[in-house]
Amino acid sequence: MIDILIVGSGGREHALGWKLRQSPEARHLIFAPGNGGTARLANSENVAVGIEDIEGLIKLAQEKKPGLIVVGPEAPLAAGLADRLRAEGFDVFGPGAQGAQIEASKAWAKSFMSWYGIPTAARHTFDNLNDAINYLYSEPGPYVLKADGLAAGKGVLVTEDRNEAIQFATQVMLERIFGESGAVLLVEEYMQGPEVSVLALCDTKSGFIFPLPGACDYKRIGDGDAGANTGGMGVYAPTRLMGSKMVAQVLREILMPALHGFQQQGIDYRGILYAGLMLTDAGPKVVEFNCRFGDPETQALLPLLESDLLEYLLLTAQGRLTEASSLRYSNKYSVGVVLVAEGYPGTYQKGIPITGADLHFDGVELFHAGTALNPDGQLVTNGGRVFNIISTESSISLARKKVYNAINAGLGAFVGMQYRHDIAQREEE
Repeated sequence: MIDILIVGSGGREHALGWKLRQSPEARHLIFAPGNGGTARLANSENVAVGIEDIEGLIKLAQEKKPGLIVVGPEAPLAAGLADRLRAEGFDVFGPGAQGAQIEASKAWAKSFMSWYGIPTAARHTFDNLNDAINYLYSEPGPYVLKADGLAAGKGVLVTEDRNEAIQFATQVMLERIFGESGAVLLVEEYMQGPEVSVLALCDTKSGFIFPLPGACDYKRIGDGDAGANTGGMGVYAPTRLMGSKMVAQVLREILMPALHGFQQQGIDYRGILYAGLMLTDAGPKVVEFNCRFGDPETQALLPLLESDLLEYLLLTAQGRLTEASSLRYSNKYSVGVVLVAEGYPGTYQKGIPITGADLHFDGVELFHAGTALNPDGQLVTNGGRVFNIISTESSISLARKKVYNAINAGLGAFVGMQYRHDIAQREEE
């Protein structure tokens, strides 16, 4: 049996801990910093070390000596945490800083895709605001603008309004609403088609990549994909869009070339490669790559997984993924709805008391994201995305009904909470 250190504080990390807790080989879970839900898992503890505190995380690992370290968020991966921990002799699930560039720099990711023939949208890259604005005036739109660096899923604008595009470019490059992540701006070709997320275990050491079922998430704040981009408002899996032929095509044209590209670049990539795809009339194309488990996709996928997650993460971390057998899943469907604070993704209040977190419904899991325990031990809100409520059932329709019934019954309730009402509805049509 081994102890496991999980870096992060969101719903993804709670779901990972929940699934790893089911392994007979998992002894003790340490979350840094964790949240109100991870604090409630059996044989688990939260340690107040933030994801940006690289030295503190290394010191924590040296003290706790975990048999596996799982890095949830992208920021510490981009900062080289996995490299530092591997140098200390730890088994780490997550790529080093070189591999994390696939998410941390959209410009580098686009170049990487070009080098290895991975289908994606054409793009223009700008480090000067006036040049970007002049280009926008020369094109009719729609416009797809992306801040180059990390922006917590909010650094993208898709619009038909040139003035809105210019305003966004100005906010990103001049006002630096995303900090130095906005020093470079990408303007991409507009693509059409449904979007699917494909997460894959990727191990360049043994040369193996292992896709998980496709999932569909919802990034806009409002029903009907209205309003601002968020970190994710809901998700469902699997999707009928990813039949066996499409899975084979994605593996052949996108995932395998990425694996070989990492190897040719000398990049040690042992973790999740997340491919955000657009299924266009010309075939699947990459919208973005991420270097970690998706959030909220992870929360929907793990309840469907019947295999021992610890085994696969450890084999990946050790560069032995070729030894793994096929992943086993239930034949059910998963639908997840995110409960967010009023005002999210803009300004929102923290510290709002939560009720109903201890309610239980068959086939429903409540994953904490932005929660904490206040000094009195009461569960309160501590972020914009507060909960992920995930239901599993024999059909999408039944899973949708179950998750919304649980919300209506008061599961994870707090004053001002908001959520989308149309998650997975399109799979019923």
